[in-house]
Amino acid sequence: MHTDQGRPDNAEKAVNTITSGSSVAAMWHLSWPMILIMVFNFLVGLVDVYVAGLIGRDVQAAIGFLSQLYFLLIIVANAISIGTVALVSRSIGSGDMEHAGRYARQSLMFGLAVAVVLTAAGLAFHRQIVETAGFPTEIRTIAEGFLVIFAWALGPNYFLIISNALFRARGDVKKPLVTMFVFCAANVVLDFSLVFGLAGFPRLGYMGIAYATAISAILGMAVNLLFLTSGGWKGLPGRTWRPDLRTIVRIAGIGWPAGLLQVAWSAGSIILYHILGRLGSESIVALASITNGLRIEAVIFMPAFAMNMAASVLVGQNLGAGKPGRATSLGWKIALTAMTVLTLLSAIIFAGAEFFASLLSGDPAVLRETTRYLRVNMLSEPFMALALVLSGALQGAGDTRGTMWIIVFCMWVIRLPLAYDLSLVLGLGALGVWIAMVVSMTVQGLLMAYRFHQGKWRTLVVG
Repeated sequence: MHTDQGRPDNAEKAVNTITSGSSVAAMWHLSWPMILIMVFNFLVGLVDVYVAGLIGRDVQAAIGFLSQLYFLLIIVANAISIGTVALVSRSIGSGDMEHAGRYARQSLMFGLAVAVVLTAAGLAFHRQIVETAGFPTEIRTIAEGFLVIFAWALGPNYFLIISNALFRARGDVKKPLVTMFVFCAANVVLDFSLVFGLAGFPRLGYMGIAYATAISAILGMAVNLLFLTSGGWKGLPGRTWRPDLRTIVRIAGIGWPAGLLQVAWSAGSIILYHILGRLGSESIVALASITNGLRIEAVIFMPAFAMNMAASVLVGQNLGAGKPGRATSLGWKIALTAMTVLTLLSAIIFAGAEFFASLLSGDPAVLRETTRYLRVNMLSEPFMALALVLSGALQGAGDTRGTMWIIVFCMWVIRLPLAYDLSLVLGLGALGVWIAMVVSMTVQGLLMAYRFHQGKWRTLVVG
């Protein structure tokens, strides 16, 4: 075996758990820390929206719209992380730590180079970006201020996303858990402190939310830098850090379809927000409602996203270990688990939709529309679980093109045209958008299941 870093006992145990023994133990080993990480991410988003709501619904609407735009800026980091997980997990599954280390270094360098370019673009063109995205006039100034601060935070965010992927690919999911706890705790405390000037902090108003996010990302990056100097990746910083075009091309070869689908999804989401912004006097209420609804829905997304990331590692490492049958079995089992959990959670949200909506807004119009959003969208949650988990499994196998075409089709051929026709042509307003979301997600889940069932991903050659 080639070694880049000596594999510590806990890393060996992680790999053994994933590639052999009980499938329940393998799923649990990866899933429970990821679920907690999703909880921390949820709390960050929830507190951001809650604090924005204390200021005003215009700030709340701006944050919801901007979150879709900002996601475009971190798409390359997410794409690199997907390619990294596929290549590193396979290398670790086969015991080739030399290749794993090389992929890790090139991923980090590639991501930080992209972040520098995007930061410069964001700072230079933030006004044009906000205008082009179609932000309502009332919230453009708020959005421009946020975007400038977020642009400065791109480097730490890119490092955080890719380094977390490295730990996850190795099966060492407790390190990202600690990092995201620090990120969450700092963000929650700073949201209140910087917005309202508590505990001696300056009173920055709504801009305090942006500064809280940026400072939290820097703290998270610092924690991961410390983790990279010890444990399974402790030899990584001491190796040669020289760009290797061939390795970067391999990472990009797997990551680009994932990046493209995220561009398509995020751009589609911005257009969806733009459609809501064309509802006249209803637009601000609709934008605030989808912002609140998505934050509440994030409770349901948490276990699904956690199992999505667990499925990537489970499939990647087992394919690397030469066990495609175990990879297939684990993919279906974790998908079924996610569907069961999300069905139960969606039933709870459906029954208590008005109560949950009231937690984020006291505005009567926003409360009514958020309640309706939740009750309509809960109908598609089991299919969302199916789509998320199996897309993670396919991406872990390196089949990023298949997932790309399914998601692009469901967003651009089904969701957006249907949302436009139902809301603006037929006059259903925001309800038409909510219905289009349900229909497209249901189709996406069914298509993803068919793709996974075909099994072509088991023979893909990556790396």
